[in-house]
Amino acid sequence: MLTFTALGPFQAWAGGAPLDLGGQRQRAVLARLLVAGGRAVPVNTLIDELWPGGPPAQALSTIQGYVSRLRRALEPDRAPREEAGVLVSAPPGYALRAATEQVDAWHFESLVKSDGAPAQVWAAMDTALGLWRGPALAEFSELSWAATEAGRLEELRLIAVERRADAGLTLGRATSLVADLEAHASAYPLREEAWRLLAVALYRMGRQGDALAALRRARAVWRDELGLDLSASLQRLEGDMLAQRLEEPPAAETPAASSAGSAGSADVLRVLVADDQALVRAGLRAMFAAEPGVTLAAEASNGEEAIAAVGESRPDVVLLDIQMPRLDGLAAARRILAGERPPKVVMMTTFGSDENLYAALRAGVSGFLLKTAAPEQFLAAIRAAAAGDALIDPALTTRLISAFAGRSDPASPPALAGLSDALLDVLKLVARGLTNRQIAQTLALPEEEVSLLVKSLLEHLALFDRAQLVMAAYECGLVTPGEKAHFSSL
Repeated sequence: MLTFTALGPFQAWAGGAPLDLGGQRQRAVLARLLVAGGRAVPVNTLIDELWPGGPPAQALSTIQGYVSRLRRALEPDRAPREEAGVLVSAPPGYALRAATEQVDAWHFESLVKSDGAPAQVWAAMDTALGLWRGPALAEFSELSWAATEAGRLEELRLIAVERRADAGLTLGRATSLVADLEAHASAYPLREEAWRLLAVALYRMGRQGDALAALRRARAVWRDELGLDLSASLQRLEGDMLAQRLEEPPAAETPAASSAGSAGSADVLRVLVADDQALVRAGLRAMFAAEPGVTLAAEASNGEEAIAAVGESRPDVVLLDIQMPRLDGLAAARRILAGERPPKVVMMTTFGSDENLYAALRAGVSGFLLKTAAPEQFLAAIRAAAAGDALIDPALTTRLISAFAGRSDPASPPALAGLSDALLDVLKLVARGLTNRQIAQTLALPEEEVSLLVKSLLEHLALFDRAQLVMAAYECGLVTPGEKAHFSSL
């Protein structure tokens, strides 16, 4: 049987023997189709994503050649004029046709999302985790689509670890789980479920003091890293342990169900607030405290914290300031919305400029509000976003909204018109004085790729050095005037 492995070294196999998939870029074509999960990938998308720095003149014929050679490798016995059955033509592109069990990543995901009794969940998660042989898609990590998919699969792997442990606790296997859970919580200290499982496992072993110490460690980490106390559910767990109310194992619960119920009701909307101004966060906190049906899930003071907090608290809606330090709101929104089952994002701004509105809408957000909006406007935007709708602050004219529909941004400076969102993000960070290494850390990209993106910016804008990039960003209004920037060498 033909099989494909992506949870470790990427490979196709026939009868247990590896197939010759050709060179790196040819292999990347097959990997990209695998990542699409059986859906068609247009040829233009393949070209753009395989040559992010700019495709060669013969990119189309090159892709066609790659596909032809891959088909011969995957179906060597297929007659010359016989239609392909694995790597198929699916206008306007190609698709990978395979059963779920033939692709380790597809099989893994189906197992992680399966339900059943605790013993069934334990077995399914055990099987799912056994499919991993190393980092997913590591050989294509310099390509953004592969890095995004690898991150998604890694998040599913962590969920599988936690679901397996949760089922194991219900089955009375706390003793055998403690060592693994200790390592898991230490490696991922911002994951609420990791600390809950470790504390419960220790408690079940009769180690109440160690269980409470684990929660104290979690509290210290969260205060240092996020400026937050323990979540409400972990505080309740701590109180139950102190009162010795955890004698019986809890009913088995999936991580998804846990996060959905942490607010106390499936009807309560959980909102994450990300703003670098403490006063704004305090005002929104007070607003939610007085509003039934809406609760604060977490807070963040910059874009990087916001991304981390989304993964930890899993809110329904994110209120995100468009101008924040370390990583601005637009860049953070794009990364949040690119995740698996992302929350809805509503942008906030002090200034309702055309540029901010268009940029936010292009990023895929579900609302755009001025910070001066009335509380009822914020609440309406949150509820609209959660319901799959979008709400734009009425202070922004209908002319702007109608002009956006189906058109490019008329206010965009001509010099920036051809820049991708990725290049615009890099330009903003350059203008704020970040080095290539700092930009790479901020955007989770290889430093070499950042260097190429900076060079692409210089070529596109016909500039000579980094200082000119900074000036161009200020002149085009891409960064806030008056913001300090220092120049660093390439």
